[in-house]
Amino acid sequence: MNAATPNDDAPTASGGEGWSEDMELAPVHPADRAPETDADREGERLQKVLARAGVGSRRVSEDMIEAGRISVNGAVVQVQGMRVDPTRDKIAVDGVRVEIRDDRVTYAMNKPPGVITAMSDDRNRPTVGDMVGDLAPGLVHVGRLDQDTEGLLLLTTDGELAHRLAHPSYGVRKTYLAQVSGSVPRDLHKRLRAGIDLDDGPVKVDSFRVVDTHAGQSVVEVVLHEGRKHIVRRLLAEVGLPVSRLTRTAVGPIELRAMRSGTIRKLSREELGTLSELVGL
Repeated sequence: MNAATPNDDAPTASGGEGWSEDMELAPVHPADRAPETDADREGERLQKVLARAGVGSRRVSEDMIEAGRISVNGAVVQVQGMRVDPTRDKIAVDGVRVEIRDDRVTYAMNKPPGVITAMSDDRNRPTVGDMVGDLAPGLVHVGRLDQDTEGLLLLTTDGELAHRLAHPSYGVRKTYLAQVSGSVPRDLHKRLRAGIDLDDGPVKVDSFRVVDTHAGQSVVEVVLHEGRKHIVRRLLAEVGLPVSRLTRTAVGPIELRAMRSGTIRKLSREELGTLSELVGL
């Protein structure tokens, strides 16, 4: 009987043919690895997340995925059962961001005149904080409205959203209706778009139009993304149109519409998604 030599191709106890126990295993080439499956990813199934966000039932969500209407982080979802991280992934329906987290809420208020834009006041004046009460812990107002100015004020528990909406660098437009005394010059919109010098620097409007004129009074619409104190009143006074009543009717895509003075409503999923997209969240 001949003894086996090192060159023999006999199988060894460690595995395949010709494999020696003292051979070092070579690293696996990336192309040889099994592709990552859905089970390997952490997070929740996308259908469940969409259902919790109020988009629709899991079956409806599956149909929307099949139709290519759902995207995650900008990419259209191609497969069912994808897992996502609701705290980090950006999920959108028909291009509109879906707000998933339950700990962040945003409200719209029609602030009455005479109410201070503050959560409390040491002089016991009526405040926005008095109006919201314990509606949601951690609410903050987004920017300010003057005490005598009424209209749309946003309140949120999302600090980053509040910061971006209020900061002029994000260019969020605010729309106002102002009742003014006197006649409006026909070329005023050109002057306002070109810029008017105020004591604290020039200001330009994004748009300006006359809505109505009657008996020496006019109602004008002013759109701008400035946030300086009393900016609309000072701007119109500078061009000879003192303001007797001022109402903010929109912040970006969020509109006051038919909200009665003093009422509060929670923003819809679509509104919040559009608002978040506007400021890059």
